Amino acid sequence: MTIAFLSHLDLNLYLFRLPIMKKLVEEGHRVYAVCPRGDKFDLFAKDGIEAISYDIERSSLNPLKEIKAIYNIYKAIKPLELDMIHTFTAKPNIYGTLAGKMAKIPTIINLVEGLGSFYIEDTRKNIAVRTVIEKLYKLVFLMSDKVVFVNSDDPEYLKSRGIIKESQIKIIKSVGIDTEEFDPALINQETIDLLKKSLNIEKRTVVLMVARAIWHKGIREYYEAATLLSGCKNVQFILVGDIDEGNHSSADKEFLNSGDVLWLGHRDDVLELTGMSDIYVLPSYREGVPRTLLEAASMAKPIITTDTVGCREVVKNGKNGFLVPVKDSKLLAKKIEELLNDNDVRKLMGENGRILAIKEFDVKQVVKQYIKLYEDLGK
Repeated sequence: MTIAFLSHLDLNLYLFRLPIMKKLVEEGHRVYAVCPRGDKFDLFAKDGIEAISYDIERSSLNPLKEIKAIYNIYKAIKPLELDMIHTFTAKPNIYGTLAGKMAKIPTIINLVEGLGSFYIEDTRKNIAVRTVIEKLYKLVFLMSDKVVFVNSDDPEYLKSRGIIKESQIKIIKSVGIDTEEFDPALINQETIDLLKKSLNIEKRTVVLMVARAIWHKGIREYYEAATLLSGCKNVQFILVGDIDEGNHSSADKEFLNSGDVLWLGHRDDVLELTGMSDIYVLPSYREGVPRTLLEAASMAKPIITTDTVGCREVVKNGKNGFLVPVKDSKLLAKKIEELLNDNDVRKLMGENGRILAIKEFDVKQVVKQYIKLYEDLGK
């Protein structure tokens, strides 16, 4: 079988699809990474994957440029004589499906990894954009053989709107997590002690949040919860994640450096920081299935997150953490305080999270599901 993976970012394919692509190569299939040239573009070759470039302006809404982007994808994939193409994220899903039909590719698969930020607030702009996205999705889903979703809520919503048929839906929860890499046994106490010392937080219980510093991730509620719990002794709230310049929803540095949270910005040692933490928090408004929650679960950390799309796929309320309503900083603070006061419950919830991560979200299990999907559709 000859299969192409199409994205508008080489980084997306390299970070999140590589295990699937490598398994296909291992089984003797010809695999292409079709994406604009970026920092990861040339790295595919070492795993036997040929990278094919095309041009697209990610932020453009100019109809003429969008038509050109579809044609650019068509030119990239037509000579490959593909048996199957798998597309990822909104623009590649739409443009790749249209281009795939033009190129007469027998099997087309889309992945909808969350419906995105336009579904968080009902502003005029968001409603207008959602209307356009849904009309386009309804069109391209008629051309697709299967549409993969990472959570249960998104396909139910699209089905209720008449945008997709039940027979086209396939749920594969998340892109998976390497539970052998994110293993708490790999982080020893010496590493934790040194990291805490470097941050000047020795002997403190650590509450950690890892996310882009945008309001939709629940940044404000996290800071408000930290303020509400400022009277708790020997507790340190930490935020890891940079601002998103150009994004109107990004918090600014003045806010991030205020209050009772230690903002670390971007860090490359997320594994160690997660291992150092005692409680993991993500009060996001909406997600696909957040990888950071998978990392926390795999690292046996109790999680407090919001009872919303994507997040509730990872946390079973009362078992491996707590679910709280979106934008409810008071209840968020209350649940954090509960865990701060009960080390035994923290430990038990963390152990339950680790079991869940291995059973449902381990990357090997996810890869198996994708390989079976390709085999079934390729028959």
